[in-house]
Amino acid sequence: MGSVTNAKARDSYFDTLRAVAIVRVVAYHSFHYAVLALVFPSMGVMFALGGSLMAGSLDRSDGATVIRGRVRRLLPALWVMGIVLVPLMLLAGWHRPWWPGMLLWVVPLATPPASHGLGDVGAEGAGVLWYLATYLWLVLLSPLLLRLYRRQRLLSIAVPLVALALLHTMPLATGNNAVRTVGEVLTYLPCWLLGFAHRDGDLRKLRPLWIGALAAACVAVSLGWLLSHPGPGGLDLVPFPLAHALYQVGFVLVLLRLSPPMGWLEKVPLAKRVVGALNNRAVTIYLWHNVVITVAILVGDRLELWDLHQGALIYVTFSAIALSLLAAAVLALGWVEDLAAKRPPRLRPWPVPRARHAADPARAPERVLTVTGGGAGR
Repeated sequence: MGSVTNAKARDSYFDTLRAVAIVRVVAYHSFHYAVLALVFPSMGVMFALGGSLMAGSLDRSDGATVIRGRVRRLLPALWVMGIVLVPLMLLAGWHRPWWPGMLLWVVPLATPPASHGLGDVGAEGAGVLWYLATYLWLVLLSPLLLRLYRRQRLLSIAVPLVALALLHTMPLATGNNAVRTVGEVLTYLPCWLLGFAHRDGDLRKLRPLWIGALAAACVAVSLGWLLSHPGPGGLDLVPFPLAHALYQVGFVLVLLRLSPPMGWLEKVPLAKRVVGALNNRAVTIYLWHNVVITVAILVGDRLELWDLHQGALIYVTFSAIALSLLAAAVLALGWVEDLAAKRPPRLRPWPVPRARHAADPARAPERVLTVTGGGAGR
């Protein structure tokens, strides 16, 4: 009974972390305060959760089956996005790239191509798709990565950090598409591997004092680099992949080592529903939030919202417009996630009671997007 309770608390904790990460990403893209990425590094947290869940799945099933399941849950939502955005970009005069590049809208092994321009809905929507490319590569590599991790735990985590250190003078964040994809994979691979460490119980073997000291050192080194090498984005770590990776590793170490009691979530029905809704529609929210934010800005232009002299009113009105549009997108397109997960489609975003899945574990919802953020939105 105790292990069941602990597993339920862990699932609730993961769901809560994921919900916080999603909210932070939407807030970051809405207001572009770089400090938000420092307060809670959503992307590292979500990749760490993804690594933990992936390791658990690989322990229960063969790699090909697990990979197919992950890909099946991820790609349909991207295809729907492409069906909407690609024609809109073409109608707006986008000169599409050589057709093989368009295949990235089908299988995102790198960021799919898009039109460019400030306020361009297509460009803003595609700007967050780097996450899908990074996630897909980590999923495809996970059977091999898990074997390597279990043979050489510390070395496997150190190698991508050493690689980033050797490549620190290369413009990984601003290079061509292939270089950016390699840079993203290297940057988030340590967090993914720490997810493996969490699943195997390796982090629990370390004393909290050691975890805290190591996390503090990682954060101090990354912040020290940022303060001594300020970039055009101010407190933005994205242009510095090694510092970015270390900062996220510091947070992930602490968050995955914690095992807070989650009974309070059951006692607050509204909070439980919000967390459940954010998790069950995580892919839809992530894919479409930048699009609706861009549309909200265009609506604000039409309403001359930015000419108001009351800052609080501007923030409240813009937030209301953006959240209303996001809610509409979730209601209109969120059911795609249900079909992808082989669940009956429904408009209601919060989960059905767990009891309905008890007799058939295969139908229990499985989380795919344990993320979000981007170069457009970390």
